[in-house]
Amino acid sequence: MKIILFGAPGSGKGTQASLMSERLGIPAVSTGNLIRDAIASNHPDGPVLKGFVEKGQLVPDDMVIALLLERMQQPDCSNGCILDGFPRTVRQAERLSAMGFVPDVVISLEVPDEVIEARAAGRRVCPACGQSYHLTGNRPQVEGVCDKCGAALVIRKDDKPETVRNRLRVFHEQTAGVKAFYEALGLVRNIDGTLSVEDTYRQVQAVLESIQ
Repeated sequence: MKIILFGAPGSGKGTQASLMSERLGIPAVSTGNLIRDAIASNHPDGPVLKGFVEKGQLVPDDMVIALLLERMQQPDCSNGCILDGFPRTVRQAERLSAMGFVPDVVISLEVPDEVIEARAAGRRVCPACGQSYHLTGNRPQVEGVCDKCGAALVIRKDDKPETVRNRLRVFHEQTAGVKAFYEALGLVRNIDGTLSVEDTYRQVQAVLESIQ
């Protein structure tokens, strides 16, 4: 099964993609994670990618597509995958179609900007093991300290208020057309992403059951 998970940065795509991946047995492929991995590794495009991310700007299409192609050629994608965070522009959607990736469904998580900004403000991450926390819904046992490894928690650069606002602005300006692209094909299913993780996933499950 091929699925596109659509929504603004911070709408909860990563969490829902992980739950779907476990249920369907196909990998969740996050272009955001691909970009972060490339920045953290010795990937030749790492320094350039880092510059775009720190400014809250979209990474150019060709760079994202190259990373995605590398990932989709791996064996675990042979039965499909869940694309989380891609495509982000209509041109990317067109390129994806040209690559032969036609989704069975596009699930759109609908979350207002003010909710996303509040979520980002409370998010903390462990730089050592990657564990995520939130000050209102998933607090660490000791404030500022990772439960798993004891490292000091940090605020990711792309969770800082000015970066979040810029990313949302870019999303609305450049990415909203992607939803219209897939709506024209009758593939979009809207989900209320303001609910709890469990209630949001129940909606996702209903969509998946309706197309299987």
